[in-house]
Amino acid sequence: MRKPLALHCFSALLLLAATASLPAQTPARIVYTFEHPQLQPSAYTITIDESGTAHFVSQPGPASEDQDDVSPAPIDRSIRLDTSLQADLFRYARAHAFFSGNCARAQSNLAFTGRKTLAYTGSDGTGRCTFVWAGDPVLQRLADQLNAVAFTLEVGRRLDVEVQHDRLGLDSELESLQDALKEQRASDLTNIAPELQTIAGDEQVMDRARKRAMALLARCEPPQKAN
Repeated sequence: MRKPLALHCFSALLLLAATASLPAQTPARIVYTFEHPQLQPSAYTITIDESGTAHFVSQPGPASEDQDDVSPAPIDRSIRLDTSLQADLFRYARAHAFFSGNCARAQSNLAFTGRKTLAYTGSDGTGRCTFVWAGDPVLQRLADQLNAVAFTLEVGRRLDVEVQHDRLGLDSELESLQDALKEQRASDLTNIAPELQTIAGDEQVMDRARKRAMALLARCEPPQKAN
């Protein structure tokens, strides 16, 4: 026997109401926090959503007496994180109780290289851990890679200031960036491609610095097309 049309409509309304009451699914997220009062910046966070977006926020430390012309300043911007690094982070988190275990190396005589915290939130669990040196070399490598991203972003900020106020300082800055890339202290150059393009195309910049900028641009990954 067929149901009356009014009953069909009422059932549909109930279904719509139930669907609307369900919480929206949010992507899993990892937040990396770094703190070292003697460095510039003295603190920063990198927020990575599994959907593919990432955001960087830094807090500068106080300017020292021997501070160079590039005054410390905060950064607050969206960034592009290497997809393999992003995948490694989420894979590691899920394989290690969402960072909720004791992840710090036990030795007490290690040099202080900054306090690092990794925190995971998602529908499948939550957790966090804090360390100066990680007990697991894989976790230490992941933290080092995130630090390299932050290093590059800070260099990009400095380049943006120098191209406006201290073009003579660009060559030394770019040479230092090239050295950092060789030593794997810098990565994800795509995030500072606009600053490098500005330098490469500025005829008021010395030729050697422009060539360095062009060489660095050649190492940037092409932007991914939106789906």
